[in-house]
Amino acid sequence: MMRNRRDWIKRSLGSITGLALTNTIAQVANGRAAVASPAFENPEWQQSVRRGLDFLARTQNTRGQWNTPTYPTALAALAGTALICSGSTTTQGPYAKQIARCTDFLISKCRPNGLIGDPLTDNRYTYGHGFSMLMLSQVLGEEGYEDRREELIDVLNRAVTFCCSAQTDAGGWGYVSAKDGAQYDEGSTTVTQVQGLRGCRNAGIAVPAESIERAKKYIYQCKNNDGGISYSSKQMGTSRPAITAAALAALYNAGDYDGEHVPEMLTYSREKLHSLTDEASAFGHWHYTYLYYSQVVYRQGDEEWKPFREPLYNRIVKEQATDGSWTGQIHPVYITACNLIMLQLDRGLLPIYQR
Repeated sequence: MMRNRRDWIKRSLGSITGLALTNTIAQVANGRAAVASPAFENPEWQQSVRRGLDFLARTQNTRGQWNTPTYPTALAALAGTALICSGSTTTQGPYAKQIARCTDFLISKCRPNGLIGDPLTDNRYTYGHGFSMLMLSQVLGEEGYEDRREELIDVLNRAVTFCCSAQTDAGGWGYVSAKDGAQYDEGSTTVTQVQGLRGCRNAGIAVPAESIERAKKYIYQCKNNDGGISYSSKQMGTSRPAITAAALAALYNAGDYDGEHVPEMLTYSREKLHSLTDEASAFGHWHYTYLYYSQVVYRQGDEEWKPFREPLYNRIVKEQATDGSWTGQIHPVYITACNLIMLQLDRGLLPIYQR
């Protein structure tokens, strides 16, 4: 599988001749060429991805963000991640302009202490910080402009420092830093930070191994006897399918594929989630749940992934609105970004989502 997005774009375009080349040029002009992929076996899935990406491109403002009063930094980072999953970079591909704008917006949100976000307007700023580390780290490897590359390195170095300083004594993260949140931690923000840190490390940014190890121990500490993960180290006893799936994805990112706790967590996740559970069973967070569980199943290989992918993708496509978006909890940009990331896992173009 092609792993470099620039090479992928060139190879995709360079392999087409004649009438197909004419059609491809027209698609590039319409901002749609990078959505074609040999991994997509269903034309309906391809069309759904194109329409979703076009929705995000169309609704982004000139400053690089979306009209999302709730979690503006987090949702911009998620939307940007969905766009770069298509194969475009900040300088190449049909969504280059939108990715560059989003990148510049997130860079502008980095504060002197390294936090990417605004603690004065966002009472859960660690989500934005973690998703921003993830998105910007995926941009860094393909950044074509030296000045923006230098900015990205500076921002990500400071972001890692802030992230590690925000970790609680228990090894997790809360909605805000440990200092601001009286050492409160919970699973979903912990997973966001671990993926962000791993993305940075993959991009060549120095990440203290101690922080990753403490995060892994935090996840293990939150495991219940049924193999599921509790919401928080301070609220043990009730396993959460979404947190368990997200924790598994984070452990895989951290290089823990065969640890003693992983098999039980995987068994629990399969029992609770593999049949595409309803909203209530996912504690009202269906898209969050399957954003991470799809990553877990994808890592198991095609024998398990493809039979699971079929009903998952068909359900997602069926729920798409006529304007290309999806609606649900929090904001259409959030739901659309989550669905597009899931629908593009087979491309394997981002290191953080590769097998």
